[in-house]
Parts: sequence; structure tokens; C-alpha cells
Amino acid sequence: MNLFFQRARKIEGNIDKYLDNITKAILTFDQGIKEFFNGNIDLFEEKYKEASKLESDSDELRRDIKYTLYRDLLIPDARGDVLGLLETLDDVIDIIEEVLREFSIEKPATLGDYKEDFLSLSEKSVKSAQELVSASRAFFRDITNVHDFITQVHYWEHEADKVEERIKRNAFGPDGREKLSEKVQVRYFAERISLLADTAEDVAERLDVYTIKRSI
Repeated sequence: MNLFFQRARKIEGNIDKYLDNITKAILTFDQGIKEFFNGNIDLFEEKYKEASKLESDSDELRRDIKYTLYRDLLIPDARGDVLGLLETLDDVIDIIEEVLREFSIEKPATLGDYKEDFLSLSEKSVKSAQELVSASRAFFRDITNVHDFITQVHYWEHEADKVEERIKRNAFGPDGREKLSEKVQVRYFAERISLLADTAEDVAERLDVYTIKRSI
């Protein structure tokens, strides 16, 4: 991270930990969704608890980074961009925790008929979020690579959108479930899983602006 923090090892380490936590949360989400659709509810609940702990730990790290940046008067020309990136990255881990919590509360049995599509949707949303973390690391380490990772974020978000639409069309089509309440639940959870990719894309667009500013 020598682009920003040649003289600030502590904050460099905390940003690394912060990005590591988001990566762990993404992987926890991925595994949690798989456990749910494979019927391993106890293992799913463990992943939900892990995601909640990672979300809490990340909030503490983000606050500490913010405090250190202002206390030590570090990188005044880029401080706002760094804090903006960290704040929006926090949205990613928040979504992960929220979606797993909703699965934990509702335990939607109606999704089983769409298992393969839901697993595909989760996989593509996860890939979008992972590429965002790679783009964020590049922002601090090698800014010339940021755009390539952002392109991947957009690609996987678009792929997730296609699967989300397919799930909805199948649920509301002539061969879908009879009860409207079941159709709505299928639609809702498809939108929630896809929201991870949507959020990753939103953060990537802001990161793209920060990168352009740093490159001028």
C-alpha cells in the first residue's frame, strides 16, 4: 500500500485486515447459501453467525482507520476518497449479513424448486463482490490494475441479473408455483442475493471515480 501509506504501517495493516474481513464475509456468504440449499441448516446458521461477527469486527476497524487518518493528519489530499471507499465497502458486508439473517429468520422452503438457479445466482454475485475487493486492493497497491477488476465486477453483475430474471420468469410463468405468496417469496430472495452484486457494482463505480482522480 505504499501509494498512500509509506509512513503509516498501522493504518496500512488495518486496511489490509478490513479488506481481508470483507473477503472472508464474501466466502462465508457463498458457503452459507450452499449449506442452506443443501439442507444443512445447522451449518448455515454457523455461517450466519460468522458473517455477523465479521460485520461487527469490520465496523470497528473502519472506525479505527477513520480516527487514525484524522488524528495523524495522513494523506489529506486523498483522505476523503479513502474514507468514502471504506464506507461504501461496508455496504457489501452489511448486505451479506442482512441476507443471511433473512434466510435464517424465514428459512424459505419455497426456493427448493429453483435450487440450481439460486446457487448460480449466488456464485455470480459472489464473483462480482470478490472482483470489487481485488479492485480495492489495487487502488492502494497498483492503481493501473483497478479498471480491469472493475470490468469484471460489471461482467459478473450483469450475469447475476440474467439469472435473477430467469428465476422470476420461472416463478411467475405458467409452470411456476400456484400461490402468489410463494412466487413473491421466490422473487424477494432472488432480489436479495442479487443485491450483493448490485452493491458491488455501485461501489465499483465510485471506486472508478476515485481512481480517475488519483491518475490525473
